[in-house]
Amino acid sequence: MIRVLIADDHAMVREGLASVLTADGDIQIVAMVADGAAAVEAVTAREIDVIVMDLSMPVLDGIEATRTVRSTAPSVRVLVLTSFGDSDRVRRALDARATGYQLKDAEPGDLRAAVRAVHAGHAPLDPRVAGVLLPEPVTTGTGLSPREEEVLGLVATGLANKQVASALGISERTVKAHLGSIFRQLGVADRTSAALWARDNLAR
Repeated sequence: MIRVLIADDHAMVREGLASVLTADGDIQIVAMVADGAAAVEAVTAREIDVIVMDLSMPVLDGIEATRTVRSTAPSVRVLVLTSFGDSDRVRRALDARATGYQLKDAEPGDLRAAVRAVHAGHAPLDPRVAGVLLPEPVTTGTGLSPREEEVLGLVATGLANKQVASALGISERTVKAHLGSIFRQLGVADRTSAALWARDNLAR
C-alpha cells in the first residue's frame, strides 16, 4: 500500500484527488492538508511515502515545502501536481528535488501511475512539461544535430533515458544511440560529463 499525503489549498481538489487516487485500492490517503507548512509538519507526524504537492499554496508554497521535506525526510518522495507548466516553475520544482511533475488535467489513470512511479523511485514527468526544459537551438560548433542537442539538454536536467524518449516521442534505443554519438563528438565517457558540458553550452 502506498501512503499518500495530498497538499492542496482547495478542499474540492483534495477530495477529488483522494477519490481518483484510491480507485484501484493500492493507494491510501493518510492525510490531506491545505498549505505547505502543514505538509512539512505532517511528514514528521505520520508515515508517508509520497506527497502529491500543489505549488500555489498559502503559508509555505509547494516549492519551498518540497525543498524542506526532501531535506528533512529524504525517503518521502514528492509528486508536484499543478496547473502551471512554465519552465521557471518546472526548473525550480526540480531544483527543490521534486521527484515528479504532473499537470492537473492529467488523466486519472496517468496520475495514479505517476504516484506509483514516484514511489518506485522513478521520476515521471508530464511530456508537455518535459518540452519546456529543452534548450533553445544554439550553434555549438561541435557537430551535434538538433535532435542530439534536444536529447543532451533533457539528460542534463536529470531525466532518465526512458523519460527522454517519452518527451521526444522516440524509442529508448534511439536515445541510447544519440547518447553514444554525443559522447564521441564531445570526447566524454559518461552522461555526467556530457551533462556538465550541456549546462555550460546549451543554456537558454
